[in-house]
Amino acid sequence: MIANWDVARGKIVSSSIGPTRTEQDFSEHIQRTIKIDEKAEWIFIVDQLNTHKSESLVKLVAESCGITIDLGRKGKEGILQSMDSRADFLSDESHRIRFVYIPKHTSWLNQIECWFSILVRRLLKRITVRSTEELSQKILNFIDYFNQHFAKPFVWKFKGFKDHK
Repeated sequence: MIANWDVARGKIVSSSIGPTRTEQDFSEHIQRTIKIDEKAEWIFIVDQLNTHKSESLVKLVAESCGITIDLGRKGKEGILQSMDSRADFLSDESHRIRFVYIPKHTSWLNQIECWFSILVRRLLKRITVRSTEELSQKILNFIDYFNQHFAKPFVWKFKGFKDHK
């Protein structure tokens, strides 16, 4: 499952359920999400997975933002040369569509990960299914129910570590 969490409204905006989470799956998911409002500014908070720094994602963002510069060649030159150069391009604050990469081992900072734990606790631990299609439908039903009845922004309660003097 790939999903987007709307931080301001506290709900799932877009979700994709499939057998894989490949570069193509992620890029297609982002493309479907952007089509919700093709003129909007989109900021995606993501972890450090290589699929979040892919060639296809760079090409999607460039096309969607009307960026016509030469992107180079993957592994050879330009923006597409490396994961670092692709991440720099994808996180450029001047782009209407951009990605913010959370540090490694900090998934608790990514609010969609917090929502995934809600999905596990409230649905997945308690169900039995006979097929992947049934599982997918139950998840989609849960998303609809959650968005209608429980949607609200997360309230961060952590106030930092106390000084131990």
